[in-house]
Amino acid sequence: MHNPGNATPDRFPAEERFAEGGQYIAGRLTRGTSGRTHAVVDPASGEEVLRYELAGTADVDRAVAAAREAFPGWAGATPGERSDALHRFAAVLADRAEDFARAESLQCGKPLKLSREFDVPGTIDNTAFFAGAARLLQGQSAGEYSGDHTSYIRREPIGVVGSIAPWNYPLQMAAWKVLPAIAAGNTIVLKPAELTPLTSLLFAQAATDAGIPDGVINIVTGTGREAGEHLVGHPDVGMTSFTGSTAVGKRVAEIATATVKRLHLELGGKAPFVVFDDADVEAAAHGAVAGALINTGQDCTAATRAYVQRPLYDAFVERTAALMETVRLGDPFAAGTDLGPLISHAQRDRVAGFVERARAYARVVTGGEAPEGELAKGAYYRPTLIAGAAQDSEVVQSEIFGPVLVVLPFDTDDEGIALANDTPYGLAASAWSRDVYRANRATREIKAGCVWVNDHIPIISEMPHGGYKSSGCGKDMSAYSFEEYTQIKHVMFDNTAVAAKDWHRTVFGDR
Repeated sequence: MHNPGNATPDRFPAEERFAEGGQYIAGRLTRGTSGRTHAVVDPASGEEVLRYELAGTADVDRAVAAAREAFPGWAGATPGERSDALHRFAAVLADRAEDFARAESLQCGKPLKLSREFDVPGTIDNTAFFAGAARLLQGQSAGEYSGDHTSYIRREPIGVVGSIAPWNYPLQMAAWKVLPAIAAGNTIVLKPAELTPLTSLLFAQAATDAGIPDGVINIVTGTGREAGEHLVGHPDVGMTSFTGSTAVGKRVAEIATATVKRLHLELGGKAPFVVFDDADVEAAAHGAVAGALINTGQDCTAATRAYVQRPLYDAFVERTAALMETVRLGDPFAAGTDLGPLISHAQRDRVAGFVERARAYARVVTGGEAPEGELAKGAYYRPTLIAGAAQDSEVVQSEIFGPVLVVLPFDTDDEGIALANDTPYGLAASAWSRDVYRANRATREIKAGCVWVNDHIPIISEMPHGGYKSSGCGKDMSAYSFEEYTQIKHVMFDNTAVAAKDWHRTVFGDR
C-alpha cells in the first residue's frame, strides 16, 4: 500500500497501520492479488490519501477458506466466551476512538464532530449490545406436542457469512454486518466499498487485538463486480448480507439464488417527512434540515420528501430555506464545519444533475450549486430545497443521495399519508403532529420499517433497522438482527423407545 504523503499525521495518525496492504485475512494485513490498485481519496480536497492493491477472486477464496477454518472453533465457543471477547472488542474500540473518527472523516469527508459524536460512539455501543446479546442465543423450551415425543428448538449459526457494506457509513455498516453474525457464532468475510476501506480494516485489527480468533473476521477490499459477486456466489458462503442501492440489491439476489443462500438486504430509501397542520412548524423545520442534511444527505433514511399540510406550507418552506442558508460548509476537520463534501466528484455531479433537470419543472428555493473558491477543489454541494415538483417527478421518486429536500403540499390527512406511501421505497419516515391520535394513525398507515414521531434520524442499538417494499428485507441492530444470522433446528425425542415401531405399523401394517 502506497502513501503519497497527503494525509498529515494530525488528520490521520493511524495511516502507517496499512503498510502491509488493504486486505485482512486470517488475522493479518495482506496485499490484494487482482493486479490493480485503487486510491482512497479525501473528498474534501480531491487528494489521494492511500493507494492499495485491490482484492481479486483468489483473495476472496482465501478469506472464505480462513473463515471456514475458523468456524468450528468459534461456533463451538460458549455464548459467555463469545460475549467476553466482544466486551474486550468494545474496550479496544473505545481506546482507539479518535483514530477511528479521523479515519472515517478523512475517507468519507464527514465532519469530524459527526464521526466523534455519532459514528464511533454508535459503533462502540453496538459492540457492547451484541456482547450482551451473545449470551441470549436460545431456542424454545422443551414440550410434548405429539404423543410420547419431546420437541425443542435449537438456534444455530449458519457458517460463513459474506457481507457487502456501502461507503456512506463504512464503520457503522461494518459493525452492523460483523457483530450480529459473530455474536451468533458465525464467521464472516466483509467486502467494504473500495472508496472507504480504512475503518473496516482498523475494525478487524481491533478485533484481533481484543482476542477474537484469526479468521473469524476477514476483510476483502475489491470491486463489486469482481470481489463482491464472487463472494455472493461462493459455494462455501451460507448467507449474504448486502447494504446498498436497490438496483445492486437485485443483482445480489440474482447471484445468491444460484446457491440458495439466505439473504439480508438493506436497500435504498426515499423517506417521507409528513407535517400535519397542528405541528410545531419551527421544530419541524429544524428536524427537516437535520434529517435531510445528515452525512451530506448520503443516508438511506434521510428526509428527502417533505409533505406539508397547506396551512403550514409557506411558513415551512420559508423557515427551512432560511435554516439551510445558515449551514456552514467547510473542512471536515475544522470545528465550525456543519456539512462536508459528498463522497466524490462523481457523486456531486450526479446530485447536481438531479437538481438541474428539476429546474425545468420545479423551483429551486435555495442552494442548487457547488461552492466556489477553495471548496471547489472538493466534492461540495450546497444544501438545496426544491418546491413545486409533481409527485411523479424524478426528484420525488428517485433516490438522490445528496443534500436535497423536496417539499410538496397536501390538503387532507388521507392525502398526506397516501403521498408518503407513493414510492417503491419503505425504509424510514417521520410524522409531525401535536395530536397523539393523528400521529398514531400515521405510524400505522405509513409503510416503512421505521416511523419517527416529531423527530427524524435517531437510531439505537436495541431497536431494529430495516425496510419494507423495495427497501429490502431483514433487520440490522437489535435482537431481531441477531436472529437473522441463525438457523432454526427442530429436535424431537421418542420418550418410549417404541414409538418408531408404532409409526412403522401405522404406515406399513404388521410385518
